[in-house]
Amino acid sequence: MLRTRVSVERPEKTPEAAAKARKQDAQDLSRAQGPETHKPAKPWWHSVGPGLITGCADDDPSGIGTYSVTGAQFGYQLLWLAPFCLPFMIAVQEMCGRVGVVTGRGLASAIKGNYPKWMLFGSLLLLVSANTFNIYADLNVMAASAQMLFHGSFWFWLAIWTAAIILMLVFIPYRHYVRWLKWLCLALLAYVVVAFMPSAHIDWKQVGVHALTPNWRNDPAFIMTVVGFLGTTISPYLFFWQASEEVEEEIKEGTADAPGHRTTSPSVKEMRALRGDTVVGMVASQSVAFFVVVCTAANLHGKGITDINTAQDAARALLPLGKSAYWLFTLGILGTGLLAIPTLAGSVGYAVAETFEWRYGLYRRFIRAHHFYAVIGLSVLVGYAMNFVKSISPVKALLYSAVLNGVFAAPLIVMLLLVCNNEKIFGKHRNGRWSNIFGWATVVFMGTAAGIMIWSMATGKGS
Repeated sequence: MLRTRVSVERPEKTPEAAAKARKQDAQDLSRAQGPETHKPAKPWWHSVGPGLITGCADDDPSGIGTYSVTGAQFGYQLLWLAPFCLPFMIAVQEMCGRVGVVTGRGLASAIKGNYPKWMLFGSLLLLVSANTFNIYADLNVMAASAQMLFHGSFWFWLAIWTAAIILMLVFIPYRHYVRWLKWLCLALLAYVVVAFMPSAHIDWKQVGVHALTPNWRNDPAFIMTVVGFLGTTISPYLFFWQASEEVEEEIKEGTADAPGHRTTSPSVKEMRALRGDTVVGMVASQSVAFFVVVCTAANLHGKGITDINTAQDAARALLPLGKSAYWLFTLGILGTGLLAIPTLAGSVGYAVAETFEWRYGLYRRFIRAHHFYAVIGLSVLVGYAMNFVKSISPVKALLYSAVLNGVFAAPLIVMLLLVCNNEKIFGKHRNGRWSNIFGWATVVFMGTAAGIMIWSMATGKGS
């Protein structure tokens, strides 16, 4: 359903200002699309973009930390969650991507134009709260990992990574940024290598049994870990990020000339590419999750190490690789952190800018979207400042941020389902039967797990 020239930005106050703005917007658009007037056919892997980036960002430091805690504390017992979550991830993220492809806008903008303000601001509050804590936790473990490998002060590395991320987001155009964003997941292949090393002593029979057999324990710590696993796998910030990144891709490919301004109707090829991209990203994400749990279960839990608090503790899952284990773990944490924190902050920037009708987009220069970039920078700075308020072990902070995401995800998925079933917004592209089945099943499962966790924490009992 084509919706062109939908206003998502406040107009300029004078004709002169409007003319200047149009000229600057044309310059930003030209930078985003490149100089080619006749673009040759691209290999299939060039169409893999926002979905893969979303999948890579899902395996952020918070994800690695949560999966490490899962394997170390409970061995293979929760391995079934990795394949179990996959169809739910695909369904949810495909809906998010479809918001961007069909409407040419982000999720917050779609909510703003069609639902009451309390839904919009409620969604925004949940997103900002979860993302800020997640940024804090990711920066925390990035600084701790750098300190482990390169020595020096924790606070020095914390400041370095904070400044680097802000400068990178503001001054590197999205068109160039995305070229290496989608390949940062390669740093996590160390877990796959370790899993197949004879010295890792993986019990593949037990892996197979636990990967296919769900189990449950009436233990608050077990339930919290389940909620954290779900929260870091199906994370609220990815809902807003993927929708907005599909819009960035449309602008780059010339099917839109600004957010909310699609120039062509979504094609069958575009919808197929969206679904394929999403499947590739989610499979990549859960494959990494699977192998992180396997490695930590074998090399930590199997050796009696069930409580991990530091970067050094988590890195021991890669010890079959020898001294390079600490290097690979640190590079993986830093690489995924540099991928995920811009995603976390960027999703806040998109949502806030759409809510208040500011000019936005990573393809724009700072001078043309300074409010958008200011929100992104402020999100990172607040996460940085939180490190001075309360000292929590790096790995535990990652788990707690994942738990917070797990609690907030269900109501946001309900909002997403309402949007994707709205015929006024989506027309013929609204949800089909299977999208609704898996979408509502995700709400029920994640909502129930979060409710049981809150009840068990309040009473000290399981269900």
